[in-house]
Amino acid sequence: MKIGGLQKVSLIDYPEAICAVVFLQGCNFKCPYCHNPQLVEPKLFDLCLEEKKVLAFLALRVGKLDAVTITGGEPTIQKDLMRFIKLVKKMGFAAKLDSNGTQPKVIKELIDAKLLDFIAMDIKAPLEKYKSIVKVPVDTQSIQESVKLILKSKIPHEFRTTVVKSQLTEKDILKIVKLISGAKRYVLQKFVPTKTLDKKFLKEKTYPDNELENIKIRLEKEIPSVIVR
Repeated sequence: MKIGGLQKVSLIDYPEAICAVVFLQGCNFKCPYCHNPQLVEPKLFDLCLEEKKVLAFLALRVGKLDAVTITGGEPTIQKDLMRFIKLVKKMGFAAKLDSNGTQPKVIKELIDAKLLDFIAMDIKAPLEKYKSIVKVPVDTQSIQESVKLILKSKIPHEFRTTVVKSQLTEKDILKIVKLISGAKRYVLQKFVPTKTLDKKFLKEKTYPDNELENIKIRLEKEIPSVIVR
């Protein structure tokens, strides 16, 4: 397992739970505004953490932490993901997966094995804009399939979009909502230009809070819970 980082405690990465966050190294997208470039760009990779040491730390936190969030990078491209989650679950932790939805087969396997307690899927853009946003070819049918799997599973979930002003318009966000019709929770993540894969985005203007709140109000007509984060 290529573990690029460990956050020992988080109060925000798993809704209503205290969790550790395991960051996996490597991603099949190249979103220029990505705030974890050290997990995406191979030349920026640090030495991986030893899996046994991460698991040993988690063993010491049984009864103190509620859950483990597994994020990236993109976790579903890791061959040992299911094995790792099984080990986490065996310790008694709830498991949350963060994914870009490009590997619906993996998501289905994890759901069918009842290994996920929460799943968060990033929706980067309306389907027709995906390639221009993530800077690589995308099988948008896989994105749609992952959305359907998550909705059908009844597992607690959220869909979320990082809102970058130069990349997404309000109309784009409304199209995304149509794509995830039936979702219970949608998160608009405000882009903060502190660290990015493409340094040009350090000068990117963000959506003003009042604009995001107005968009949120519109979206609440379609989705029960809309959060600006």
